[in-house]
Amino acid sequence: MKMNKFVVVALAVSTFVNPAKSQDPVVMTINDKAIKRSEFEAVYRKNNGKEVNNTSKSVKEYVDLFSLFKSKVLEAESLGLDTLATFKSELAGYRRQLAAPYLTDKNTNENLLTEAYDRMKYEVRASHILVKVDETALPKDTLEAFTRIQLIRSAVMGKLPSTAEIAHYDKLLKNTTEVSKQLKSKDSTLYKLKLNSVKNLADYGKNAEDKFPAIAQKTSDDPSVTDNKGDLNYFSTLDMVYPFESAAYNTKVGELSTVVRTRFGYHVLKVYDKRQNRGEITVSHIMAKFPKDATDLDRTNAKTKIDEIYSKLKAGQSFEDLARQFSDDKQTNDKGGQLQPFKGARFPKAFEDAAFAIKNNGEYSEPVQTPFGWHIIKRNELKGVLAFNDIKIELKNRVSRDSRSQMGRTALITRVKKDNGFKENLKNRDEFSKILDSTYLRATWKAESADKLGNKEIFNLGAKSYTQKEFAKFLETQMSFRSATDLTELLKSIYKTWVDECVVAYEDSQLENKYTDFANLYREYRDGILLFDLTDQKVWSKAVKDTAGLRVFYEANKTKYLWDERAEVTMYKCIDEKVAKELRKMLKAKKTEKEMTDALNKSSQLNLAFENITYLKGENKNIDANWKVGVAEKDIKDEKNVAVIVVNNILPKSPKTIGECRGNVTADYQNYLDSEWLTYLKNKYKVDVKEDVISTIK
Repeated sequence: MKMNKFVVVALAVSTFVNPAKSQDPVVMTINDKAIKRSEFEAVYRKNNGKEVNNTSKSVKEYVDLFSLFKSKVLEAESLGLDTLATFKSELAGYRRQLAAPYLTDKNTNENLLTEAYDRMKYEVRASHILVKVDETALPKDTLEAFTRIQLIRSAVMGKLPSTAEIAHYDKLLKNTTEVSKQLKSKDSTLYKLKLNSVKNLADYGKNAEDKFPAIAQKTSDDPSVTDNKGDLNYFSTLDMVYPFESAAYNTKVGELSTVVRTRFGYHVLKVYDKRQNRGEITVSHIMAKFPKDATDLDRTNAKTKIDEIYSKLKAGQSFEDLARQFSDDKQTNDKGGQLQPFKGARFPKAFEDAAFAIKNNGEYSEPVQTPFGWHIIKRNELKGVLAFNDIKIELKNRVSRDSRSQMGRTALITRVKKDNGFKENLKNRDEFSKILDSTYLRATWKAESADKLGNKEIFNLGAKSYTQKEFAKFLETQMSFRSATDLTELLKSIYKTWVDECVVAYEDSQLENKYTDFANLYREYRDGILLFDLTDQKVWSKAVKDTAGLRVFYEANKTKYLWDERAEVTMYKCIDEKVAKELRKMLKAKKTEKEMTDALNKSSQLNLAFENITYLKGENKNIDANWKVGVAEKDIKDEKNVAVIVVNNILPKSPKTIGECRGNVTADYQNYLDSEWLTYLKNKYKVDVKEDVISTIK
């Protein structure tokens, strides 16, 4: 039977492990291939557990198994299976999976995981002001945005911008890409909007105890500020981008954060509260809704309605029944009022506070008012923050998808550079500014343009030189149509990406030398894939595809594939005993099946049905009880109908056709091919066991 490739590879990986040892004699040779003791010993111990029965018989068994495995790998190599593009591609895929844990800093990743869990225990309520700026913005645009957010932050803290500071900002603003372009076309809208947001800071919330909401509403580029005045309500870890999250958790309640850069731009946060994470709750609710533009009478009627429903609940009526009958929430009333599970900041504060205040599952709140109406809330389930070990895998997956996961890669790059003497000559990099022109922005630039620079070294890592020609080729791969931009800054950005990728690739190339576990595991995957492909070629697929060989094998062994004694039966199913009695009369009169069905189904097509079936002896107890040609003496009755059995013929034991037993023949043919192939391998690959080394394995 053909095995799944993953199973074969997994078996190879779990079995053949080769820990490095300083004194490692040869335990056997297979033709000219030397096998070290450590490799064989690891197999022997792994398959027997820590306590092994050190007998000559058990060692001999493992010698045979191990040498056979190695012989198969050598045979695959001799046939060139390790040179095939499909093999190389598949192995490369496995290698990427194996290498991934080694190409990040494990300590950083573990610290991030612990940090995320510790933060998960708490929720933060914060407001923010955003000044948008693109991640790839030019320095002049970034400087304008940074200056603006600094002035806004100072104003929130009570320090208004001076005339000189406003003038300086005005100069920066006019120089920005978008504003300067609009001013040239006589459009000053954007210029005035941004400048006034700074010039008028003194007017925003000047009499307010807390200036932040008023200043946020006038200066923040976050579109939601119109409604929330910058208030983001409560959130927890992994709800926000990592730099923003860190600023929120690291800022004390009542204080402002420093300026924070995210992919959206610059932020300043004010933290209003921190509390223990209340968990995730599932509730149902009954709602008496306020109409749009509700009058005082509307509100009074809603309160009267919810009080009446509450009285019915107190009197013992079902919450779900009342929700279905009276709740104004049309999206949930047919489900008994049940809402989707939620944490915080999804519903109005009054609703959430009331929901989380309910002590036990099944209990419900008193009527609660929100901007949308009155509610009675029933708690169905509350899940607190799980223990670290219970949530670790899920948390690890979430962290790996978050931007913070890049910190492990960044830490690895820093370490690899330090450990391998990273040195760079930025002068040779900057020579590219002579040859990088507008054709790069149109994606028509060619790497050959760098030939005139020579091929000087830009950086060196682990005694390996990385040159201008290599960087030129990388630059060409990074081309895309871009709007006008500063080519020098673009060059620096792409250079950093190139360096990072080269450093990671260098570390990847050293994994076999640095980590014995990785080298062994990689070799074992390689051997496992070769073993699968070779066995598939020689046994599994061959048995399926070699139809001529399969037929020859069948003819030589057809006496193994026999039908046991069989009965050819017609099973007549009658709607009742009356029809069965009429049927028996017709059978006795030798009527044909058509004559019988036409006559008996005249009044109803449901009266009689029949089917012809061949049964093996022992397959049907009713047939076994009437194992002779003719009409069975007794009817077979069940809840649905009455059956009359007619045994038409008893067939003796006879050979099956190849079509009738193809599955069994194919399996036996595979075993035959496997046996023949193993004999071939044992003849081709001579195993020389070093008995003196084998005897030392304890």
